[in-house]
Amino acid sequence: MTQDLQQNFSKLPTETQLTHLDERGEAQMVDVSAKTPTLRQAVAAAQVRMLPETFAAIQAGNAPKGDVLGTARLAGIMGAKQTAQLIPLCHPLPLQKIEVQVTPDAELPGYQIRAEVKTKAETGVEMEALTAVSVAALTLYDMAKALEKSIQIESIRLVSKTGGKSGDFVNS
Repeated sequence: MTQDLQQNFSKLPTETQLTHLDERGEAQMVDVSAKTPTLRQAVAAAQVRMLPETFAAIQAGNAPKGDVLGTARLAGIMGAKQTAQLIPLCHPLPLQKIEVQVTPDAELPGYQIRAEVKTKAETGVEMEALTAVSVAALTLYDMAKALEKSIQIESIRLVSKTGGKSGDFVNS
């Protein structure tokens, strides 16, 4: 086990400290009302792999459904704003920044998707960033599926997060 992984496991709460369980062991939303709002930021990423012909068609603007990349970017932003409605125990957060980038990668071939989300709140925005890249990738698939059904969504991950009690994190 790597040293980073061992350190993360050593920080895991004990059974009596599990914050998402009530005294009966049932799932609950964590009470963050006593926490001070601080600046929180998270960056997430994903990639979408496709055939070279599909990639070329999207790059040329020849997808049957229209603006694939613009629609995927906008969907990612909208997805981040809906995170608390999609994930049962997520807190609704006032998001101050959502930026989604969909960047061509001829080496895949396909697209790299990156989302940065910021808030000043009592809890972090990791789930919002992850939702943004997931929804953007799903939208890219939907917009291009007429060209290719075998498009692959890969490597959805948290890249980094700042702020909060657990401190900063960079996924190396």
